[in-house]
Amino acid sequence: MDTPSRVKGVTVPAFGNRYAPAPMRDRIVRETAPSLKEMAPGERPQERLETHGPGALSDTELLAMLLRSGSAGMDVLKVSGALLTEAGSLAALLAWKAEDFRRVKGIGRVKALQLVTVMEIARRVVAQAAALDPESLATPQQVYRHFIPLIAGLEVEKFWILCLNRKHRLLKRIEVTSGTANSSLSHPREVFREAIRGNASAIVAVHNHPSGDPAPSKADLDITRQLREAAKIIGIDLLDHVILGQPGADPQGLGYFSCRQAGLFS
Repeated sequence: MDTPSRVKGVTVPAFGNRYAPAPMRDRIVRETAPSLKEMAPGERPQERLETHGPGALSDTELLAMLLRSGSAGMDVLKVSGALLTEAGSLAALLAWKAEDFRRVKGIGRVKALQLVTVMEIARRVVAQAAALDPESLATPQQVYRHFIPLIAGLEVEKFWILCLNRKHRLLKRIEVTSGTANSSLSHPREVFREAIRGNASAIVAVHNHPSGDPAPSKADLDITRQLREAAKIIGIDLLDHVILGQPGADPQGLGYFSCRQAGLFS
């Protein structure tokens, strides 16, 4: 059964297995979302932010504070509601590009660039916070959660190594290669050179599949075998090779593939 999508003050009906077409969504948001003029002064986002702090604001209101103004026929709250209705969540906006934002009525070139900048700041804050508070990355689930903000919207294949200490806590994340999805991954020489420089006791090899399906290719299996052989010679443990995708494109629904869990390390 189809269920409506809800944004604070807005209900958008579902149509089949998808939501209403974009023009209809914009109309629904425009006609049903409360406007700033309709709100009592104390209920407006800026006043509530000053009085109660950012935690008291809804996602729609936080976006409205970033946008600052709307457009003809759609005030800033309605534009924010349209953004969230289109994306589905704040987290989904991390993957948006400027052209995606500009498809929403009320978002022009400058606002789109501002929003792209904010999303990139959000990704970097999460990544840098993880570096300041070293986390345990002993399982593929932990590795996947670590990379979620880094791979959102990524359209090229990248290969990283996670340098870990003896307790499997992160010392350093290193991007070894970056290229197109069909390019070769990385030679063990480059991987272990970086691991030695990072003073790692163990490493996890990680790369993404831009298609979203994390199932390993023959090249993925080949590099895994080569890395395992090199690790034995060098004396740095290779804990896993984790391939990242998206849960929606993964037949298993996980969003990642662990070579160790699949028995490729036995």
